[in-house]
Amino acid sequence: MTAINAPRDKYNAVWIIFFILGLGTLLPWNFFMTATMYFTSRLKDPSADPSPPPMTNGTSEGEDTRSVLESKFNNVMTLCAMVPLLIFTCLNSFLHQRIPQKLRIIGSLAAIMVVFLLTAVFVKVDVSPLAFFTITMIKIICINSFGAILQSSLFGLAGILPASYTTPIMSGQGLAGTFAAFSMICALTTGSELQDSAFGYFITACVVILLAIMAYIMLPRMEFFQYYMESNGSPPSTDEENNMDLLKKESAAEKRPVVSLEDEGKPTVSVLNIFKQIWVMALSVCFIFTVTIGTFPAVTVEVKSTIAHGGAWDTYFIPVSCFLLFNLMDWAGRSLTAVCMWPGKDSMWLPVMVGLRVVFIPLFMLCNVLPRHYLPVLFDHDSWYIIFMILFAFSNGYLASLCMCFGPKKVPPHEAETAGAIMAFFLSLGLALGAGVSFAFRAMI
Repeated sequence: MTAINAPRDKYNAVWIIFFILGLGTLLPWNFFMTATMYFTSRLKDPSADPSPPPMTNGTSEGEDTRSVLESKFNNVMTLCAMVPLLIFTCLNSFLHQRIPQKLRIIGSLAAIMVVFLLTAVFVKVDVSPLAFFTITMIKIICINSFGAILQSSLFGLAGILPASYTTPIMSGQGLAGTFAAFSMICALTTGSELQDSAFGYFITACVVILLAIMAYIMLPRMEFFQYYMESNGSPPSTDEENNMDLLKKESAAEKRPVVSLEDEGKPTVSVLNIFKQIWVMALSVCFIFTVTIGTFPAVTVEVKSTIAHGGAWDTYFIPVSCFLLFNLMDWAGRSLTAVCMWPGKDSMWLPVMVGLRVVFIPLFMLCNVLPRHYLPVLFDHDSWYIIFMILFAFSNGYLASLCMCFGPKKVPPHEAETAGAIMAFFLSLGLALGAGVSFAFRAMI
């Protein structure tokens, strides 16, 4: 089978399937995060009013009267989310060759759907706050454990295809955040009850997961996908869909034997050896998400509007300027890599641009973050915050997508799937590190 005979992706069907799979990896968790107010409302003291309050953006004045479970929910949730995410992404990087791909992807999607079905059922079931807290944390651990396997497996699978096919996964994940933020704003606008909003989130997540399962089942039937699976991801030198020069080492690649995924005698790969080839991309994507999660939302959500004085803009300032704007621009940045991949995978400009994102940490700290004790406010107008957010979110999506696309293309074809899994691990590591340093960034203000 020669590169010149590679079939085309008819109707962009494979691209669309990977987009749906990317959407399915993060939309459930984004909806889970959006329903945080619902979860904390279920943890109030039994003596308090059991009816959930309307969905508003205000915070209770009696914050010190919250129950222990209610006040600790966000911290424990972060711990229960990030630790399993990191552990299982790491395990998948080493063990993915021993577990069938279909089992890892469909099994993870099915397990997550079951968890969300149970979550939807519990919306209608009355349980004690302690039992609800315990069950919710177990569900968070399950969601992020299977989500880590799913995400790592998908990036590994995309690594076999041309570099541009990592873009739909990243773009689908970006749309997931945008959809969740938009849903939150709609709930604010309509004044929906927390229970009704949460139930809608969980059922919608189940529908999206079911759609992702159906999309993955259709994937092996695509001739384009079959070609790359059979050739173990050897990229064609005349691929018109790759509009950037991603394959400068084609001549070296031609000297390697083409190995079939179905060949039981395929060579073993060394994770350490692969990391030595992709360490720049791996550390870059880790740094990108460390800066992003360290700042957003721990710092950005505390910025207060200076032009709104109790009006509607005061209510919608953070939902729109922080969450919706971030997810929209992040999605735009991720999607841009479908048509533009500059700088190239061997260019020094890419890690330099990644490193320059550190400037957003002090920029947001010097906005009108309240309360504050140490730093002055230099950028008090809302427009500064919005400009910073646009650049911050767009650069996050674009640079992260570039790194995830380029990583698997810096290794031989038969190592591409493992390289994709390693890149997913460093993405998760960045999320975990960002969650940890976010406490320090907020304390410095």
